[in-house]
Amino acid sequence: MKAATIVTIKKELQHLPKEDLLQLCLRLGRFKKENKELLTYLLFQAHDEDSYIENIKETLDEYFESMNTDSYFYMKKTIRKILRLIKTYSRYSITKTTEVELLLYFCERLNQLKPNIHRNRTLDNLYQRQIIAIEKKISTFHEDLQYDFKVQLDNL
Repeated sequence: MKAATIVTIKKELQHLPKEDLLQLCLRLGRFKKENKELLTYLLFQAHDEDSYIENIKETLDEYFESMNTDSYFYMKKTIRKILRLIKTYSRYSITKTTEVELLLYFCERLNQLKPNIHRNRTLDNLYQRQIIAIEKKISTFHEDLQYDFKVQLDNL
């Protein structure tokens, strides 16, 4: 996901009512480093969570495609970087299911990697920790959502 320029953000802010600006600024105060990305999400993508998730998945695909698979060491560094991105992007979202969807996609992509990550103890443990985290997050959802996500989790 690319952050919008300050000029574009400024133009969008001029069209918002005062109350909305106040809420945006309060929420913006929680973050320091990723202020522009958060503001971009709030102004341009918060209304369409599905396209936001698809944009993040495309970004993750780019990282997976450019990953150096010659060594597990290089794979591990890139996988951890991807996981940090998922955590960052999911913090922006108001919807609780966004992180679970992204983590499920992440685990799905990990299973497709060649060489197999399950042959390396560190990468396999990282994968297993994500599965456990997904299960914990799913348990807090509504029963219908729990079922849908558990079906996806079982397919992994």
